[in-house]
Amino acid sequence: MKSLIRISIALLAVCGILFYAVHSLSQSSGVSGKKVLTVYNWGEYIDPALLKKFEKETGIHVVYETFDSNEAMMTKIEQGGTNYDIAVPSEYTIEQMKEKNLLLPVNHKDIPNLKNIDEDFLDLPFDPKNQYSIPYFWGTVGIVYNPKLLGDKYKFERWDDLWDTSLKGKVVLVDSAREVLGMGLNSMGKSLNSTDSKELNAATDKLIKMGPNVKAIIGDEVTQLMINEDAMVALTWSGQAADMMYENEDLTYTVPSEGSNLWFDNMVIPKTSKNVEGAHKFINFMLEPENAAQNADYVGYSTPNKAALSLLDEEVVNDERYYPSKETRENLHVYKNLGLEKIGEYNELFLKFKMAINE
Repeated sequence: MKSLIRISIALLAVCGILFYAVHSLSQSSGVSGKKVLTVYNWGEYIDPALLKKFEKETGIHVVYETFDSNEAMMTKIEQGGTNYDIAVPSEYTIEQMKEKNLLLPVNHKDIPNLKNIDEDFLDLPFDPKNQYSIPYFWGTVGIVYNPKLLGDKYKFERWDDLWDTSLKGKVVLVDSAREVLGMGLNSMGKSLNSTDSKELNAATDKLIKMGPNVKAIIGDEVTQLMINEDAMVALTWSGQAADMMYENEDLTYTVPSEGSNLWFDNMVIPKTSKNVEGAHKFINFMLEPENAAQNADYVGYSTPNKAALSLLDEEVVNDERYYPSKETRENLHVYKNLGLEKIGEYNELFLKFKMAINE
C-alpha cells in the first residue's frame, strides 16, 4: 500500500511538472488568447513597468518577445507558428506587410486615445488614414560624436566630414544596409530611396573609400562604446544617441545638412492575432498621455503623442536634437518600400562594402 501511495504521489508530481512545462511553453512561444497578449517589439523599446501596469489594469498577461531587425520580424510573422497580437515595425516594413496581407485593420473606435497623436504623424503615405498602424515612436538618423576627444574642428554639418582622413579608425557604423547606403547616397545629394543601380554602386564605391576610418560596424554595442569613450563618432539613430548623451554629457548629436532619414515605428496587429480585442486595449493604453510620456522618458526616442509632451522635461522637448522643427523635418525623408529585388541589391552592396573594408 505504501508503495502504491509513493507511486501515486510520484505520478501526481510528474503530471504537475508536465502541466507547468506545457503552460510555460505556451506562454513563452506566444500562444495567445483572451487573457494573454503576445507583443513583438525591438529590444529595450518599452518601459517594463508599463507592461506590469497594463496587466494590472486589464487582467491580461503579456508575453513579450523582441527582434533586432524589421526583416527578421516580418519573416517570423510570415512563417506563422507564433500568434503575435502586437508588432512594432518601421514604415517601409508596414508597406510590405500590407502588400503581403499580414496585417489586420485597426478599429479606430476602439482607440479613443488616438486623438492624442500629433496630426503631423498621422495619414502618412506608408499607411493612409492609419488603417493598419498607430504611431509609437519617431526619430532621425544622424551622427553622434565626442567634441572633447575630437576637438572643436569637427561639427559634422555634412556627411562628407566622416571621410576626413584624420578620422582614421575612429568611425563606428550601425550594421544596417538602409542606413549606411542611405548615408552614402545623401552625401552625394541623391535620394536615400534611390533605385538607380548606377547611383547605388557609386555610393558603395564612395563608402569603401571611407574604409580606413571605420573602426567597427555593429549593432547596439555602439551605445557602450560611445559612453565609455572607446569610440569617438558614430552613425546612429536619434534615440540611441539620446541614451548615449544621457550617460555621457560630453557627447552630442547632429543631422547633416544634406538631409537624412526620418523614420517611424508604428504598432500593428498581425493577421494571426488571437486577441484582437486585447491588442486594441494595449494600443489605446500606450496612447494614454501619462503612459506615452513614461515610455518616451524610459526609451529616449521622440514620442508622436502631443498630449504627452507637456509631461516631459521641457529641456528635452525643446531640444531640436530630439524634436527637430517642422522646417528641419521637411529636409528629411521617409524610407519607402523598394521591393524585394532592390532591397536585395542594397543588402548585396552593403555586404560588398563590409567585405572590402575588412580586407
